[in-house]
Amino acid sequence: MLTKGALTGIRVLDLSRLLPGPYCSMILADHGADVIAVEGKKFQSDGMFFKEISRNKRHVSLNLKTREGKAIFLALASKTDVILEGFRPGVVKTLGVDYETVKAVNPGVIYCSITGYGQTGPMWDRVGHDVNYLSISGVLDLIGEKGHPPSIPGVQFADIAGGSMNAVIGILLALFAREKNGKGQYIDISMTDGMIGYLTLPSFFTKLTGQRYERSETKLSHRFACYNTYETSDHKYIAIGAVEERFWRNLCEHLGVPEYTSLQYDEDRRQELIAFMRKTFAEKSLEEWEEEFLEVEVCHSRIQGYEEVLRDPLFLEREMIVPVLQRDGTLSKSLGIPVKMSETPGSLRTPPVDFGEHTREVLGELGYTDGEIDDFMTRGIV
Repeated sequence: MLTKGALTGIRVLDLSRLLPGPYCSMILADHGADVIAVEGKKFQSDGMFFKEISRNKRHVSLNLKTREGKAIFLALASKTDVILEGFRPGVVKTLGVDYETVKAVNPGVIYCSITGYGQTGPMWDRVGHDVNYLSISGVLDLIGEKGHPPSIPGVQFADIAGGSMNAVIGILLALFAREKNGKGQYIDISMTDGMIGYLTLPSFFTKLTGQRYERSETKLSHRFACYNTYETSDHKYIAIGAVEERFWRNLCEHLGVPEYTSLQYDEDRRQELIAFMRKTFAEKSLEEWEEEFLEVEVCHSRIQGYEEVLRDPLFLEREMIVPVLQRDGTLSKSLGIPVKMSETPGSLRTPPVDFGEHTREVLGELGYTDGEIDDFMTRGIV
């Protein structure tokens, strides 16, 4: 147990699968919540049990389609602060584990559902994945090269930013509200809704300029030399983010072209500036450019691959890459906790759990005997 965690004493029952829900409950677990993940065994063989995000949790296998399995779930739910689920709308009601059913045995429960398109609206029952939520929200249309099809990102923005993070925010807000009014509530998280918020700057610039916000043709996406990416002589890449005039001026003066300072956002000569930057950055290695820019405030950074990130001194010192002792005694690198808190810090306490690892332990806490648990296992209830 994390005795000083911000969420120590809070129990979370996580019925979700794949990435959005489990990532949300991992954050809660990292900060001290007692998270019990619940899954039926039929999900064990689908290859989508992501162990990396099952750290700091307990895991129970439970068949919610059986009378006994539902009784076990409701027994757990009656002693739970937060329930998280990520089924398609209507599934939990069919299973008999929906908010209204749980609320009857636990009026103070906070029940959070994460779905692609939300519990209401014309698309509530449509299937989808990250790419679909990115596309319909307008975000995907802004990613990629001009004149080419939109590029699917290599990370799941909608799942995590649209789903997991908003679910964490909603749960924390509901817990705070319950402290004041004693009431639980239902939280409806749509991953697509979450991505709409990422159109904040496109909306601002469209209203400001009256021009359509297009892929790789915006102030903050390749249109100008001051905010772009460039290949170096060793075929690596550097990112330049000199948005403010003073940073752009520093770059121009350092490269010997102070006359370009006033042309930072000049539409007529922007291609000339980009061509110059491409030619110039291609003349030296990434390491050489980094060495040069140590004393120049330019807003620059190397574009790193995953393996480089794992050994970057910044992330090692910030404990964003941390060693975790595995069950076999070996050490492996794990991603750390980004929210740094002085009085109630989160921690990585236990390695990722195995499927159903804590079934016997959790059922024992509910008062079931070893004989009863053995019987449940024989009959496929757990």
